Amino acid sequence: MFLTKLSRQNPNPLALISTRHLSSLHDRYSFKPPPCLSPNPQDHPDPNPNPNPNYKKKQKPRYRPPSSLDREGQEPIHSDLPFDFRYSYTESSPEVRPIGLREPKYSPFGPGRLDRPWIGVCAPAVDPKVRSVEGTEEEDLKLEEERRRRREAVQGEPLSSAERKFLVEKCQRGKTKKQINLGRDGLTHNMLNDIHNHWKHEEAVRIKCQGVPTVDMRNVCTQLEDKTFGKIICRHGSLIILFRGRNYNPKKRPVIPLMLWKPQEPKYPKLIKTTIDGLSIEETKEMRKRGLVVPALTKLGTYFV
Repeated sequence: MFLTKLSRQNPNPLALISTRHLSSLHDRYSFKPPPCLSPNPQDHPDPNPNPNPNYKKKQKPRYRPPSSLDREGQEPIHSDLPFDFRYSYTESSPEVRPIGLREPKYSPFGPGRLDRPWIGVCAPAVDPKVRSVEGTEEEDLKLEEERRRRREAVQGEPLSSAERKFLVEKCQRGKTKKQINLGRDGLTHNMLNDIHNHWKHEEAVRIKCQGVPTVDMRNVCTQLEDKTFGKIICRHGSLIILFRGRNYNPKKRPVIPLMLWKPQEPKYPKLIKTTIDGLSIEETKEMRKRGLVVPALTKLGTYFV
């Protein structure tokens, strides 16, 4: 009895504090769900009812990442350069006709990006479907005359010896590190754009030829002047300095569409023939067998002294 009275008179103070503390937290942080989360949706109808039951929400168009091949609504690029677009101008000759193609005629400029058709080897300046009455030789002469006229208009008066020496000294290795490397593919189509980008800031550009094109440097120099309308003011071995011209205007530079990939090389006739002219395959084999049996006149070897 005595213990019961004491417990009623002096209750535990910690228990009272914890109870009061919990009750205040519950009152402050108690969560009441909004009407939209109510378990009975009939009690809370949609605030924006749709009067038309057959109405369908218009779906958004599917996201398409940006691509250089996507030219929807854009016109193809037009270039008035008077020569056929090839992948390499020095390592391929328009005089040698291929005997076949290794892939379909996919344009390396991209689908619908160029207004010139791709015939598997090049993109001709003159549409092959439109045949001229004068013939292809007359058209080639007209294109060559147009290139000569443009080159003369861009070059203007020839450089003096002092101006030539100044530009050559300006393009030396000790003065500038800017240079275009011409590798095994020779003078490629995209390299024309690189040359004009250099001419935007400098009057002359240094070109370093490496590999196979150095065998025929005369052809490289001819193609550089013919395709860029520039002038070679110095050549030392495989090093070339190309001048842009007095009347060159970077804002009026020609439009050069870029190739997006390297096209497959077509099939050309073999340089080494398997048969001799006038003989069949069996006769050629028999002639080779006889040549192997014939004793050698002289023997070439390495002798160590």
